[in-house]
Amino acid sequence: MADNQFAGRGQQQNSWQSEPGKNLTFSLYLRPAFLPIQKQFLLNMAVSVGLSNALRELVGDGIQIKWPNDIYFQRKKLGGILIENLLSGQTYKTGIIGIGINVNQVVFSGALNDHAISLSQILHKDVNLIKLLAVICSHIESQYLKLKANQHVSLQANYLERLMWYNQTGKYRYNGQVFEGVLTGVTDQGLLMIKSKGFEKAYNFKEVEFLIN
Repeated sequence: MADNQFAGRGQQQNSWQSEPGKNLTFSLYLRPAFLPIQKQFLLNMAVSVGLSNALRELVGDGIQIKWPNDIYFQRKKLGGILIENLLSGQTYKTGIIGIGINVNQVVFSGALNDHAISLSQILHKDVNLIKLLAVICSHIESQYLKLKANQHVSLQANYLERLMWYNQTGKYRYNGQVFEGVLTGVTDQGLLMIKSKGFEKAYNFKEVEFLIN
């Protein structure tokens, strides 16, 4: 756990900003050798569902998972997840899960001010960081044990239930072009499935952009 994270990283080398002492920035070390490497995105699903469950305990409805690695509250970013996997041949050796949650920060720099939100802003009070960390870890552990027990179907169902724009029409940008489509699902490999004009296409990380505002 970092009290002051000055070099935080997000997906694809994006930066993560955090005001010292205000937020939760921590990493979990897991060894999911039981998980086939072709299904490694299921670990992302487990962590995302566990984190969203913990945050729902605090704020109720409004928490959503934005593919592939963000947590949103009512169209504003509340947190992010970055998983770095170490594979050895066909064996899944380790996963380091980095998590950042906006907790007690109320001012965000530049363009982030319009797109980010914190628990303190939602609840109108400060949140105890250590207690929140314990709740989050408990929920992630619960989902991780379900993953280990091969409860993949229920895990995927819970993930899709929380997934932003699932079975809804949304606007996206791909190769510089804006289009409308219905998000139909996410594969075990983490590809996003969108149906547009009668055709369904799979998109990899950073290939497609959600046009939220």
